[in-house]
Amino acid sequence: MAFDIEMIKSVYSTMASRVDKARELVGRPLTLSEKILYAHLWEGSPTRAFERGKDYVDFAPDRVACQDATAQMALLQFMHAGKAKVAVPTTVHCDHLIQAKVDAKSDLKRAKEQSNEVFEFLSSVSNKYGIGFWKPGAGIIHQVVLENYAFPGGMMIGTDSHTVNAGGLGMIAIGVGGADAVDVMSGMAWELKFPKLIGVKLTGRLSGWTAPKDVILKVAGLLTVKGGTGAVIEYFGEGAKAMSCTGKSTICNMGAEVGATTSTFGYDDSMDRYLRSTDRADVADAARGMASYLTGDDEVYANPEQYFDQVIEINLSELEPHLNGPFTPDLATPISKMREEAIKNDWPLKIQVGLIGSCTNSSYEDISRAASLAKQVADKNLKTKSQFTITPGSELVRYTIERDGFIDTFDKIGATVFANACGPCIGMWDREGAEKEERNTIVHSFNRNFSKRADGNPNTLAFVGSPEIVTAMAIAGDLTFNPLTDTLINEDGIEVRLDEPTGDELPPRGFDVADAGYQAPAEDGSHVKVVVSTESERLQLLEPFEPWDGKNITNARLLIKAFGKCTTDHISMAGPWLRFRGHLDNISNNMLIGAVNAFNQRANFVKNQLTGGYDAVPAVQRAYKAAAIPTIVVGDHNYGEGSSREHAAMEPRFLGVKAVLVKSFARIHETNLKKQGMLALTFANEADYDKIREDDVINFTNLVNFAPGVPLTLEFVHSDGSIDLIVANHTYNESQVGWFVAGSALNLIAAAGHA
Repeated sequence: MAFDIEMIKSVYSTMASRVDKARELVGRPLTLSEKILYAHLWEGSPTRAFERGKDYVDFAPDRVACQDATAQMALLQFMHAGKAKVAVPTTVHCDHLIQAKVDAKSDLKRAKEQSNEVFEFLSSVSNKYGIGFWKPGAGIIHQVVLENYAFPGGMMIGTDSHTVNAGGLGMIAIGVGGADAVDVMSGMAWELKFPKLIGVKLTGRLSGWTAPKDVILKVAGLLTVKGGTGAVIEYFGEGAKAMSCTGKSTICNMGAEVGATTSTFGYDDSMDRYLRSTDRADVADAARGMASYLTGDDEVYANPEQYFDQVIEINLSELEPHLNGPFTPDLATPISKMREEAIKNDWPLKIQVGLIGSCTNSSYEDISRAASLAKQVADKNLKTKSQFTITPGSELVRYTIERDGFIDTFDKIGATVFANACGPCIGMWDREGAEKEERNTIVHSFNRNFSKRADGNPNTLAFVGSPEIVTAMAIAGDLTFNPLTDTLINEDGIEVRLDEPTGDELPPRGFDVADAGYQAPAEDGSHVKVVVSTESERLQLLEPFEPWDGKNITNARLLIKAFGKCTTDHISMAGPWLRFRGHLDNISNNMLIGAVNAFNQRANFVKNQLTGGYDAVPAVQRAYKAAAIPTIVVGDHNYGEGSSREHAAMEPRFLGVKAVLVKSFARIHETNLKKQGMLALTFANEADYDKIREDDVINFTNLVNFAPGVPLTLEFVHSDGSIDLIVANHTYNESQVGWFVAGSALNLIAAAGHA
């Protein structure tokens, strides 16, 4: 039986009436996305139609999920909320703090030793506040959610940008910062600007070497890393129905890479099959009775241009396998063009490592299709030319693929099976030789490939592909290899061709597991003690941020003018820094160390106006903080792209940065800044970015009148005495202005909890 089945039945009990009412108010047929959104309004039954991309709306998500790296800060904040128990079903998943180095067994053992303090903290807080806890080794948050908690028509938020993975089971699942999660865990409404809608019509059918991953790789090339910002991507069509549930999840997962709020698919037979195979027949039966409400109306899909803000059509029968990269997930190259592009761009042609798995591509279907290729190595007397690794997404999948012989097949080609954790996908990979920073190529089936993302080496070129393509290319060891057309020379000197991959959507003998790794919380957690040592280097209790003093910010300095792409990886790196995710002071030592200074094109090297010298960004900011001098950060387009990590907002706030002024924001990061009581501002005129100088003194002229819809004016006083007035727009509504005034959203929650 499913977890929280009564909650799911409760959602379904009101969905029909709410959707019918919304259809009446809107006056037209509804998309699936609209149905789920209107069915989850905080007010209950809808009373008005909302304008996409304009209206801020309060929602009531059904559940919350947190991974261990972000859960630390989220739960430290929740402890301040004054609540005895979480208000909605919530889970914590230990998947980020397990470094991939040797193999699953030894890596997991080492992680439990090194991060025991953090795991014990998360376990005890979960036990105390009624939170389900998934132990280290249980699996990656998104795969575990798909296998146990996701349900068609539901709405959830999670403290990881790839929470959107659950869209493969017909949910609206959205990545958020920890402060947003605390709102919902505390029983408060969750606010989101009503999203725009992008429809993707899938015709034809996948076959041969083409996989669901290639759909989102194609979409990423079309939309770019910011083309989905502020929108939900809804997939439909016969091609969608013919695809597996886990394939749909792969597509939704990487929707985060185009900036989409989330992605989703309508309920169909593949979801029914998946629910039943993962021991949730009760959910499948309930969903089947609601089927017409769990997909878009027929008229919408028949005439999508009338109902979506943008429509993309992809014929799956004609879709080629893709490889995206390097350094950005939207540089899409069809496999037939890779040889030409690789040679033209002087990319290293030898593939050093092929990596499959992660939250994006570690389903039974993914692994079985990759295994069918690995088996051909022995059958055709080939030798794998690259290192090859597998990262299972959950213990359920790992146990099942071991039972069915796939791990043995991978062992025979010299592959390494890492722990059921994020590992290399998030930079938790202790790759031998990476410190040499040699230029090299890897291919993987993960979702992100930013510089330094996998191994910390800025000269590693990472290309994203399906598990099938990655496996084939690892066997060949050559970036120019096209498995659809090219042959390989085997150990006997004979030309052979790899057969098309084959596999099963679901295990023919069903899933199996000895210990899934779940810990249920105490019925009454009042007796549970949560202890955080003041001497700890890993955990630190939070102190509330100071409220705004009601005055204009004056005499501020420029900390850094970031040049080009500045993702959350640049603002708050992962990898070895993950160990400090529960200690705000220590983690702040990585603030903006990856951002490139526009004035010298160097990372982590900015001018200290107090001394005239140059130093690391955190060191300079700490000097300003000690001198009680406010600062601002200036950035380019899509600032804060990537992970949901709110540390990228909390660190500047903690160290005294007052405002971030950029050309445009990634959605989650803008919200995170607002939640922490910072000013998230955009240039009214993007060309003003060029007016800002390294030694400017900055004054806000009208912050005392801060209000929705009223731009702010900043005075940039240059060292030669000249002044530029720059107008900055913002998207704060009344509630968000309140967060700024109070010092943070959490301050308001805590005040309400203790009232």
